[in-house]
Amino acid sequence: MKFEKVDLFSPYIMVVIIALYVALAAIAYQEHLRNLQWISSTTFLYVLMGTLFFIAGVFLPKVIYNHNEKLKSLFGGNVTTENSAPWYDKLRLLLDERILLAAVIIGILLQVVNLYLLGGIPILSGYLKFKATTDLWRVAYPLFLLAITILLAKYPRKWHYLLFIIGLAVFAINGYRTTTMAILISGFITFYYTRKMKTSYVLISILLIALIGIAAGYIAVKSIQWQQWALNPLELIAYRAGFTMMVFDKIVHMAGATGGDLFRQAFSTGHPRVTVGQVVLGYPVGGSEPTTSITSTIFGPAVLDFGFWAMAIQMFLIGLALRIVYAAQVKADGALTALYAIILAHTMIWVETGPTDSVVYLFYAVAFIAVVIYATQLYRISKKPV
Repeated sequence: MKFEKVDLFSPYIMVVIIALYVALAAIAYQEHLRNLQWISSTTFLYVLMGTLFFIAGVFLPKVIYNHNEKLKSLFGGNVTTENSAPWYDKLRLLLDERILLAAVIIGILLQVVNLYLLGGIPILSGYLKFKATTDLWRVAYPLFLLAITILLAKYPRKWHYLLFIIGLAVFAINGYRTTTMAILISGFITFYYTRKMKTSYVLISILLIALIGIAAGYIAVKSIQWQQWALNPLELIAYRAGFTMMVFDKIVHMAGATGGDLFRQAFSTGHPRVTVGQVVLGYPVGGSEPTTSITSTIFGPAVLDFGFWAMAIQMFLIGLALRIVYAAQVKADGALTALYAIILAHTMIWVETGPTDSVVYLFYAVAFIAVVIYATQLYRISKKPV
């Protein structure tokens, strides 16, 4: 099979990401970075089972599609949405280039105001970084990311890429590696699907994104005044994976301890990752120093809240959702490609951080609504007399 024929960003890329993450953690344990020790075999079994449930979620829609003639006739034919219903035409106004462009600029300006009100550069100060996720940021980030990614998917003009770079820089200053990587990866996946890239360009781009991620993480960690690190950037990446897997190992042996509290906090003003640190590692509540945010892998929060079966259901649903949006974007491209790129990028990041971000659930909701709208329109057109 030629490399060019492989779809690098099908939902199955998640299996590769999980395997790479576990391999990084294994390196940290083997080298005993900062005295890390090997975790239990039970935890590795949880990772394996969670991944298998994810694969089952990805695989199920394909099985249903292959055995359902109605779905084949609806999605497998040459039906297009060019002759749209009035309600659909009104919705498509939201995808107008001018509206998307205005949303991008507003998102960037809101983040600039946010930085100004903070009074400094969060990526250079752990104290400012702790305060950087404000209500302004919570509006600016999803607005910018949705608008710029759709803009690049539908209207890939050169100066739109300039806006992408400006926005990336402005949000990277906030100091959160996850935000920087989400914007970068979303943009790259969109570019991958909308522009035919040579294999060499794809590999070089992946390498550059990895280097930017390593650099952003290293700068952010070194800026935390109350922590001291002697590891080099590559060791730090392995150590973070090992530490996060160690946290998950502890969670496996205290499954159900939070009884749904992390899930509730994800949709409120709570801080689920801070709670993980307090419950799992015994970090103090409050104090003079900013509280520490602890990641626990994509599997950790569900297990800590409810146990193994919650993790299994979660991973199955994530796989199912990614597959459905992926299948829609393969046929429709454009805005659906952008939405798929956004949710896939964040889900890849979840492998380390865990699904505790309400903004990502917002992206999933928008993607799901878009798929429903698209399927409804296809159904209406298929029922029209020829």
